[in-house]
Amino acid sequence: MRRPLALAVLLLLPLSAAAQALPGNDQFAGQLLSGQADQVAEVSPGVAVPLWRGADGRVLMLGAGRQPAGVSAADAPLAFSVVDAGAVATNGVLYRLSPSLQAHAGVTEHSWANAPYRVLGSEVGATYSAGRYSLGLSMGADAVNSAARLPRVLPGALPGVNGLSSFGSSTQLNARGRVALDASSGIDLGASVGRIHLLPGNLMGIDTLDQKALSFGIDRGPLSGSLVGRVMQPSAGIPGAYSPDRRWSSIDFGVTWKLPWQGQLSVGAQNLWSSGSSTSTPVGPEPDQSRTPYVQYHQDL
Repeated sequence: MRRPLALAVLLLLPLSAAAQALPGNDQFAGQLLSGQADQVAEVSPGVAVPLWRGADGRVLMLGAGRQPAGVSAADAPLAFSVVDAGAVATNGVLYRLSPSLQAHAGVTEHSWANAPYRVLGSEVGATYSAGRYSLGLSMGADAVNSAARLPRVLPGALPGVNGLSSFGSSTQLNARGRVALDASSGIDLGASVGRIHLLPGNLMGIDTLDQKALSFGIDRGPLSGSLVGRVMQPSAGIPGAYSPDRRWSSIDFGVTWKLPWQGQLSVGAQNLWSSGSSTSTPVGPEPDQSRTPYVQYHQDL
């Protein structure tokens, strides 16, 4: 058990260093693209993947990218507000052990414009593919870079995680499956179970929340849609919890259209439906369950 854990830590160390130097991501991608043509493939604008192939079919791939916060994965275990002004940087490594089995490790960084706060995340996992079907399992962790509440970018809007301005850290176990209907369409199913730790002295007066999330997605060609449901409640047996039976639930919905000119148009709503009674605080309810419709356009240059 100690050897796999040590190996995972060693894999993440260089990636964590890369993620903390955001201004170097574009330079890093440029260096990768300057390699030999038969060793490098550009999978999308700003994301470069050098390829190493072993004689037995093994492949090692590295990647780095940066995109606006609003176009991050809609079915991720944690939800970031779509009205946040910021960016998401990713760095990762993928090792294909065989045609049907691959392992991956990566780090992400969610940053806010004109604010020193960041949410750093890491994930280690593996995916098994069998023709039209694939199943992946991973372990992830996220944490803020300082013991301070995340900033309010817009009046009355909380840019925290899962509507929590007092988010401190989280750990989660993720599972994801996909069924390919044909070469250009498929169905994705995801599930996540985790625990969220709040910053000390938060307005809710509790330390830990349990979270469960389910996601359903379908895509066909350039169109894709996702439906994500989340449930949070104070952890049972944790001092300061209101009640083990108190829950907050929400459903997010979004549709994305990838345009032919490397653009992307997304429409949807966060907290399209919600239930449960949140806690009243001097700055409003927390977690924030207000319905937030959005229309976003992203253009790669």
